[in-house]
Amino acid sequence: MTKTPFFELISPGVDAVKGAVGGVVMPSAHPGAQASRARAGILHTDHGDIPTPVFMPVGTAGAVKAVSPRGLQEIGARIILGNTYHLYLRPGPDLIAKAGGLHRFASWSGAMLTDSGGFQVWSLETLRKITEKGVEFRSHIDGSKHLFTPESVMDAQRKIGADIIMAFDECTPYPATPEQVDVSLGLTQRWTERAVEWLDKNPPILGYAQHFFGIVQGGMHKEARARAIEHLVGLDLPGLALGGLSVGEPAEMMYEIADFCTPLLPAHKPRYVMGVGTPSNLVNLIRLGVDMFDCVLPTRNARNGTVYTWDGPLHYKAARHAEELDRPLDDRCSCYTCKNFSRAYLRHLFVAGEILAMELASLHSLQFFQDLMAECRRRILSGDFESWSSQLLEKWARPATME
Repeated sequence: MTKTPFFELISPGVDAVKGAVGGVVMPSAHPGAQASRARAGILHTDHGDIPTPVFMPVGTAGAVKAVSPRGLQEIGARIILGNTYHLYLRPGPDLIAKAGGLHRFASWSGAMLTDSGGFQVWSLETLRKITEKGVEFRSHIDGSKHLFTPESVMDAQRKIGADIIMAFDECTPYPATPEQVDVSLGLTQRWTERAVEWLDKNPPILGYAQHFFGIVQGGMHKEARARAIEHLVGLDLPGLALGGLSVGEPAEMMYEIADFCTPLLPAHKPRYVMGVGTPSNLVNLIRLGVDMFDCVLPTRNARNGTVYTWDGPLHYKAARHAEELDRPLDDRCSCYTCKNFSRAYLRHLFVAGEILAMELASLHSLQFFQDLMAECRRRILSGDFESWSSQLLEKWARPATME
């Protein structure tokens, strides 16, 4: 009996030929170009299959803010994120393992991915010290001292029990000199090797598979990115992520780096851009051959008065919506919020400081991101993704879409 692969590529995008660093080389396809690398596939996990492209709602501390697991199921989410740094600090990996893993602890039957916490530790800056061994840091909660090593982070992720676990990396800042990039990338590469070695000696403990992703660092320096990819390809990992993007660089630079990197990545493995982004970011990166995304943007902005729609961002807290009694947030949306509540009511809840505003707005924005991914996949499979996405991006770029 043939074993089902972790990632099944259904539609591979533009023609690929074998090329450098063990990956594939494809024609250049900047956003807006005619040729598209957009792909459709399926991630097979022990907690369900996940069609790609996919956007993963972020549940940093084991919960997506203002949205219940039932709500996530209703919008069609198949996979959510947790963060190792936050879950390590509270309630702690040992308690989560005692509960049977984060799936059971959070009553979530779908798949999960845990970030390693590398970005969160990196962002502490004044509260951490990086060495070859790992990162010493102080908790942002109570100031207590801790040490993250590649081995301890893998141990924590084994106990938390996500289906996809991420390498512990050193996020290269922007901007960074070539010398800074070399030091940072070397650390990430050695830490990744140590993580792989530890995982080989310590199999999953909760009765199901965990798939380890390496992270491509290298800042905005293409030669360093190429070296990072060559190193990770040699490790033959289940999936690869592009890290160190959306850290302050212009969007066009992010696209340029992704455009450079994706042809060098193995075509038969999933590609994940971490911490990105807006609907336009996602569509542009899908055109460049990226499969997986996550970002706090849809829920964070929803809690603060802005949701996403097919016509662009909607500032539902604005006074002009106060009397829109017969119009939902998005006429094309079938989520619980849009089927039952008006813009006027959502604005009223927000102005009144009602928690329900956060829940209803977050549900809608996450539904939109799920629907956007589903429509991208449908268009890829039907063969008209390039023309459809060009029209959509052009529409979103018009100032008039900002309501």
